[in-house]
Amino acid sequence: MQHIRMSVRARRGFTMVELLVALVLLGLVSAALYRVLVNNQRLYMAQTARIDLSQNIRAAANILPAEFRQLDAADGDITAMSATSISIHAMRWLSFVCIAPVLNGVAGGRQMTIRGGQPGQPMFFGSRGITVGTDSLYVYLDGDQTTRQDDYFVPSKLTAAAGGAALCPAVAPALPQPGTLVTWDGNFFAGNNAAGAIPVGAPVWGFENVTYSLFQPAGDTSYYIGYQPAGQTAQPLVGPVLTNGLTFQYYDVNGNVTAVRSQVARIDITVRARTATAVRSGGEAPRATIVDSIVTSVALRNNRRF
Repeated sequence: MQHIRMSVRARRGFTMVELLVALVLLGLVSAALYRVLVNNQRLYMAQTARIDLSQNIRAAANILPAEFRQLDAADGDITAMSATSISIHAMRWLSFVCIAPVLNGVAGGRQMTIRGGQPGQPMFFGSRGITVGTDSLYVYLDGDQTTRQDDYFVPSKLTAAAGGAALCPAVAPALPQPGTLVTWDGNFFAGNNAAGAIPVGAPVWGFENVTYSLFQPAGDTSYYIGYQPAGQTAQPLVGPVLTNGLTFQYYDVNGNVTAVRSQVARIDITVRARTATAVRSGGEAPRATIVDSIVTSVALRNNRRF
């Protein structure tokens, strides 16, 4: 009988007290694990938001200076400017004359062939090819090749661009290369529309009129850096940013603030961006929007130095 009683005791389960203690310990461990997981999720979301914010800031710091560096303020590349907006002639492609235009005093309907521009034949430089309807031209004029005093880029309206049979001649054994026949109306200075003033090899660059500004889309509570080609609707480019998320400051060659477009030699760009949503950085910290900013100074490299 004693043996039977020991067997029964050996087979009995946990007591109620033991079960309660085990449940309490399980609850404590589960709560700790849950808190760790929640904090990790919050940290992950905060870090993701910071990465997005950094990418926005970096995009603004890359795009705007790249557009501004090629400007020649003295020759009218800045068409309008304010503390939160700037309109410019933004370079889109560069080519060179391979068949010179006939210049005889007539400004309209001039034709010349430039190198490249056809499928598989990119321009010498540019983010895209020729677009009739949005692009305008600057054509280099070198009237007297013994002096640089009469050299300038002729602002021109692009009216047509055709490829197909357009070819740039070459000296044997080299083969002719594809080109683009462009038709344009030039805004010449008096007396410069003369034969030979635009020689073979003259650079031609295409630009479009664009505006960068602090922009709030209709029905949106957030602000963005807006991009607007002439005649088109503004679109968000970078953002969201703060209500003072984009500011420009303009300086002349002496480092003084200027409001005269033709005197601008340097532009300071300030971008103040924020995360799209409020996030917690971890623990019991309240949800908050992360804010960051960057200031970039850009010298206008194409301003005349003589």
